[in-house]
Amino acid sequence: MKKYDLKIRDLYLDKIKAFQDTEPVKVVTGIRRSGKSSLLKLMVNHLLESGISEEQIIEMNFESYVYRKMTADDFYHHVSQLIIPDKKMYLFFDELQRITGWEDVVNSFRVDFNCDIYITGSNAYLLSSQYSTYLSGRFVEIKILPLSFQEFIDFHGFTIKEVVNALGNKKKYVYDSKDERYQLKELFQAYMRYGGMPGIADVGLEQEKVLTLLDGIYSTVIVRDILERETLKSQRKITDSVLLRKIVMFLADNIGSNISISKIGNVLVNEGLLDDGRKTKPSSHTVQAYVNALLESYFFYEIKRFDIKGKEYLRTLGKFYIVDIGLRNYLLGYRDRDTGHALENVVYFELLRRGYDVAIGKVDQLEIDFIATKADDKLYVQVTESMMSEDVRKRELTPLEKINDNYEKIILSLDDIEVISYNGIKSYNIMDWLIE
Repeated sequence: MKKYDLKIRDLYLDKIKAFQDTEPVKVVTGIRRSGKSSLLKLMVNHLLESGISEEQIIEMNFESYVYRKMTADDFYHHVSQLIIPDKKMYLFFDELQRITGWEDVVNSFRVDFNCDIYITGSNAYLLSSQYSTYLSGRFVEIKILPLSFQEFIDFHGFTIKEVVNALGNKKKYVYDSKDERYQLKELFQAYMRYGGMPGIADVGLEQEKVLTLLDGIYSTVIVRDILERETLKSQRKITDSVLLRKIVMFLADNIGSNISISKIGNVLVNEGLLDDGRKTKPSSHTVQAYVNALLESYFFYEIKRFDIKGKEYLRTLGKFYIVDIGLRNYLLGYRDRDTGHALENVVYFELLRRGYDVAIGKVDQLEIDFIATKADDKLYVQVTESMMSEDVRKRELTPLEKINDNYEKIILSLDDIEVISYNGIKSYNIMDWLIE
């Protein structure tokens, strides 16, 4: 078994290594082509480097044609033949949701063999209540996302260096492998245009190649994870590809906007988006089922509103963000007109990467873009294109000033600034914050 030649993603590799040789099944989830398979391979590299023999490692990728007719019984028999008695075995199963009844088999491996199990899946119903009952309390989920801005820089072979100018001011520049120098904002513009799917690093930052790659990801998610998925008894079968695409386009066009399910149906009809001759509005149940399928495939993420003074989540008007800004540009075409929402999208996923639970904040009738919380920490975040206008400053600062606690409150913008403080509320350049 050769070591895999892959770019390291320490954020996720460290998480998975932390659970090595522990009882829980390690489940890596995330949208297709976000790096789940590569993470398992990085873990295999780590095991080989730490002295585990090749014979102790079993790898199966169920996307392979080899396993297309494999049943749960075949799966158990195949693996049991490869088990070495009296040795700790390491089992890696990629896209396991393609095997019906996989959960019984994985549970049996846990009981029957001395093994450490790692699996991936591209759909959240892999761990839905019915499926995860067998593994109840016995799995740990590692959620993988497309590349952060820092990872994007690393994957494309750039390095950041800080340069001190004649006045003693520090400025960050980006250098390529030939030591050519670029402005950080040039790389950020590329990130905001092409997004962070890891495969882009292989094809390069050429629009036509990137769009071809994104088209392949989009088609695979829509077909394999939504239209062809196995449905649970409680789920509605997704069959209308036209309606599905219209809902995808609507959500992509309205990232960061307050949306209700009934609003989606109304807009589809009112704007003539159902262009196959239908005049009737799809029922709320239908729209909800299609939105749920998009959430389960990790294509979109939903964020709830939290009333800061009432200390409760609100059931109305959440927001949706798309997992990768490049996929949005592939769907809608690249445009500059709603930069604020695109920046919000990037910040939302960066907060998730940093381990925060994220909600929209409501304080009186005002809104705070994000309340980010983890164990003993809380962060309030506003995102805006620029803070240069007095009206915008007032709009962004007022909600934060109404919060009475002492947790950090920040504003992120594209302004080319050092950190500015407004009575303790700090304003950062978004690029500097992303590469902290």
